[in-house]
Amino acid sequence: MAFAITQTCCADATCVSVCPVNCIHPTPDEPDFGRTDMLYIDPATCIDCGACADACPVDAIFPAGDLTGPLRVYEELNAEYYAGRDVLAEVSAAPNFHRWAPPTFARVLPSDFAPLDVAVVGTGPAGMYAVEDLLLHTNARVTLVDRLPLAGGLIRYGVAPDHPSTKKIGETFARFHDHPRLRLRLGVSAGPELADRHDAVIFAVGATEARSLGVPGENLPGSLPAATVVGWYNGHPDVEPDAVDLSAERVVVVGTGNVALDIARILTADPEELAATSIAPEALARLRSAKVREVVVLARRGPETAAYTRPELLALAARGSLVVDTHDPRIASAIEEGAGKAAWLQGVPREEVDWSEPPPDGRRIVLRFHSAPAEFRGDTEVRAVLTSDGMEIPAGRVVRAAGFRGAAVPGLPFDEGTGTVPNEAGRVAGRPGVYVAGWIKRGPSGGIGANKACARETVGALLEDAVAGRLPVRRRGVGAWLRGRA
Repeated sequence: MAFAITQTCCADATCVSVCPVNCIHPTPDEPDFGRTDMLYIDPATCIDCGACADACPVDAIFPAGDLTGPLRVYEELNAEYYAGRDVLAEVSAAPNFHRWAPPTFARVLPSDFAPLDVAVVGTGPAGMYAVEDLLLHTNARVTLVDRLPLAGGLIRYGVAPDHPSTKKIGETFARFHDHPRLRLRLGVSAGPELADRHDAVIFAVGATEARSLGVPGENLPGSLPAATVVGWYNGHPDVEPDAVDLSAERVVVVGTGNVALDIARILTADPEELAATSIAPEALARLRSAKVREVVVLARRGPETAAYTRPELLALAARGSLVVDTHDPRIASAIEEGAGKAAWLQGVPREEVDWSEPPPDGRRIVLRFHSAPAEFRGDTEVRAVLTSDGMEIPAGRVVRAAGFRGAAVPGLPFDEGTGTVPNEAGRVAGRPGVYVAGWIKRGPSGGIGANKACARETVGALLEDAVAGRLPVRRRGVGAWLRGRA
């Protein structure tokens, strides 16, 4: 019985490194890596050893024959990736087996390489992949810093509470918190002054600011950035428990990324199904008394280019509360022709929604494509959204989920256009010994696993600079700095 990878795949390729027969693709050295929604197991090559399932940090891999309910489709999806392809013929060798030859090393450190003191700012995936690399592959001493009182970053505060398997990767990261060469400092705000007290500093602070839509009424009360809603249901300490008012029957979510679908799913979920998750108790209490019956997901483009991934859409469609608004003939045509991602909506109910009517009984999510927001209307708070196609959709709340951008780190250069710190392979421009990793380095793209290669590149640059003598000389010890912050 072959194994199959399912919805919660984090794509960090831990499974690839343990597969003895090279049946999991794309691998990190293949062009498709980072471009597919997930990794896939070739059913024709899999030998059912289960090594991948044992190694998977998010419990995403199961015997295909054991899949039930909404997960059954993943047996077909894994096989579909290999249809008409001979993947083994496209690669030179399996990652675990190769012809005997002289060993090669991605990094070469001198035998007398002195231990480095490195500070890593941020306990999310990018920061923790950097920590893992430093602790497992060098003799560095690491100070891990986060301004929040609890570690986890994106895993703790960004992953939806009804995705517990995805959150499990946090356990993999947490095992490094008590490593003998790591000091964990939580609730500490840190900036470029760290560079004076460490041999090198890696900033992995993510991208949490909402992108501006640039439409009138964007800042009316009742218009919320996605980060506020996500932080609210995950209990983020920066978000007040009453930050999200659910007294409106219809909510509009702008954007079609996975975060937009997460928000739509949580706002329309049965609160009793969320009770067993990690959702913030205050958020759960508000959801139990919420009046929300309909969430409208607005997309500027058509269904063939939607930003969400296939696993997230499948999870939403499996609930049976999803509808596609066919107000534009291009929508039905794209779905019927199977154009791009529009093919994924085949079988989803379609109707031309009458927005002059109140939401129907029950709870549902409406996908409305070719319909960007042109204006948020209301006197003292949002009352309606005027769309680019001239439709006015009555709505008491709007969530702006059209993307994130990084915030400037005090003392570091910042590119306002990209929302990133200018860098070359992680090296911060004009700041020797200072590095970046994750979304603040490359912009808000890629899931959890994409940060692994990103962090590896940054750590590699740091070590190259250390060997070449390009790191600045520290002026003060780390111990004094930590005592000063206590």
